Amino acid sequence: FCFSSWFLVQVHGQGGVKFQNWAKTYGSSPELYFQPTSVEEIREILDMARQRNKRVKVVGGGHSPSDIACTDDFMIQMGKMNRVLKVDKEKQQVMVEGGIFLSDLNVELNKHGLALANLGAVSEVAAAGVIGTGTHNTGIKHGILPTQVVALTLLTASGEILECSESINADIFQAARLHLGCLGVVLTVTFQCVPQFHLHEVAFPSTLTEVLDHLEDHLKRSQYFRFLWFPHTENVSVIYQDPTNKPPSSSASWFWDYAVGYYLLEFLLWMSTFVPTLVSWINRFFFWLLFSSRVENINISYKIFNYECRFKQHVQDWAIPIEKTKEALLELKAALENNPKIVAHYPVEVRFARGDGIWLSPCFQRDSCYVNIIMYRPYGKNVPRLNYWLIYEGIMKKHGGRPHWAKAHSCTRKDFEKMYPAFHKFCSVREKLDPTGMFLNTYLEKVFY
Repeated sequence: FCFSSWFLVQVHGQGGVKFQNWAKTYGSSPELYFQPTSVEEIREILDMARQRNKRVKVVGGGHSPSDIACTDDFMIQMGKMNRVLKVDKEKQQVMVEGGIFLSDLNVELNKHGLALANLGAVSEVAAAGVIGTGTHNTGIKHGILPTQVVALTLLTASGEILECSESINADIFQAARLHLGCLGVVLTVTFQCVPQFHLHEVAFPSTLTEVLDHLEDHLKRSQYFRFLWFPHTENVSVIYQDPTNKPPSSSASWFWDYAVGYYLLEFLLWMSTFVPTLVSWINRFFFWLLFSSRVENINISYKIFNYECRFKQHVQDWAIPIEKTKEALLELKAALENNPKIVAHYPVEVRFARGDGIWLSPCFQRDSCYVNIIMYRPYGKNVPRLNYWLIYEGIMKKHGGRPHWAKAHSCTRKDFEKMYPAFHKFCSVREKLDPTGMFLNTYLEKVFY
């Protein structure tokens, strides 16, 4: 399609594009798919959407394991708006276009002797998308990634550009730092950086009882502490990551990481779809094989923060108040023991984040523990997960949990009104900026209606 006759700028939209998220668990077929290169082009797309009564969805890396980015109307993929616009070495801040992948930003920052203080596991994600869904990592002194945002610019449904920060449009800023893609198109993001640093990662075996009984000690001992629990067992792998001045070194090996940790695991998980009782044996076997001895790595920070999510998977990730960590995990463990038919793949990943003031942040006004559960899809095959999902969600809700916005969950507006004290504030900003619901889709209708 090409619409040029009555527009100043030529906007090309492609038909017949099929969008799929990274895990291939959700997809849609947008009527027109755009890859704009300028603000003017985006304005034209929004004008066209308005005239034709179409909705618009903006996507970046398409990594979210939910349908938050799906639409059958217009889709804007921001990959061509991916420049670093300004590096302020004095303030240690960087201003980027919303479509830049963090993987590219990490390399650019490195050239300037800067880094982001915290990053998620995946960097094939766009800056605007990372903040849109509240991406997080771990570290009780560190907030979720949007807490590193000091300013942003937003193009609204009406074509107006808003500068937002703590001092300008402060309310919109608190909403837009975790925007769910429903306030407008995020054109630029300004991140607060820190001087470039190396991380020393140490992983060592422990037990669930030990970690939960000494949680405070672990949180104090390491700046970026997390642990992996192997369901159907007591086994835990504790991971400490801390800044260091030592040169890079690694004890990783292709054979163990790939031949065993990927190919053999995928084959065994596939076998377990026929014999589900294999799962608890697989969890034990792989702990013994890959996680029962101490492993150390040192590298530039982003290379330690990032790790490869090799498997297609279904995931859930909820944040609960940090003081509920022990109770909730022991309850999940007991639930699996009491329902031997339910199998749970390893790992259950447990991470921590500082409380913040961002309206829709799962860590709003409280230090939090994220409990991330996974069911892999070996060779793309779906594995029964519903009962596990329901038990887990029930435990998370009971303990005051809030779901990660990018991951699958079954919550509706009623739930969010209970979970988020500032939910109504967010809604009123959204209704003011997008009165006709141009930026909504099926996922967001469940959130707001």
